Amino acid sequence: MNAGKEILFALIPVVMLTVGGIIALIRPPAAALKSVILHFAAGVVFSVVAVELLPDMIKIHDPKSIVIGFTMGITAMLLIKHFTEKLAKKESNAQESKALPWGIMTAIGIDLLLDGILMGIGFAAGAKEGVLLALALALECFSLGMATVTTLLGSSLSKKTVIFILLGLSGLFIIGAVIGLMLLHGAGDKVLELILSFGSAALLFLVTEELLVEAHEEKDSPFYTAAFFGGFLIFIILGMVI
Repeated sequence: MNAGKEILFALIPVVMLTVGGIIALIRPPAAALKSVILHFAAGVVFSVVAVELLPDMIKIHDPKSIVIGFTMGITAMLLIKHFTEKLAKKESNAQESKALPWGIMTAIGIDLLLDGILMGIGFAAGAKEGVLLALALALECFSLGMATVTTLLGSSLSKKTVIFILLGLSGLFIIGAVIGLMLLHGAGDKVLELILSFGSAALLFLVTEELLVEAHEEKDSPFYTAAFFGGFLIFIILGMVI
């Protein structure tokens, strides 16, 4: 798959981010529906990591690079989470609720930029891995779009301004994808091993510390849990037939 087609796949999560935001703008989703979407998205992302990225990472068989890359990935995600949570907390204490929530917007922007880079990592691992990861991140972006608009509606911004902010955040995902593709194409096995380890750790962090944590804000039920495993199973089968 050439770079042009890979860039086009970056538009799928961007479109889903926008669609999710517009849906929330028209009619905010119920908490139960949001939890189902988050569980399903978590299962999908976890499936892509477990079935596609990890086998490619282990195949290169460089334990040192795996340890370094995985440690860097977790450390980076912990630092980002610490910084964004601290900024959001400081903002909530210092600003009125009607002001633009810069702390939360910064966190979302960093999240989208990193997601784009991770998709570039997926395409560096292979065309199939990149396509599956693009679809998985599209589901995450759909829920993120709803969450972003719901947050922005709590401010004094007009709906038109909210849409412009959403489009600006979408651009960060595309920038991240371009950065990932430019940096990783033609990389040697050791560099690819390092990057795949970093990406796998970051995606697992996304599942366990972001998607599932937010999903469990709603009282859990067997149906929500089934959505997680349904997403996992569907993308296992999808990976087999693509």
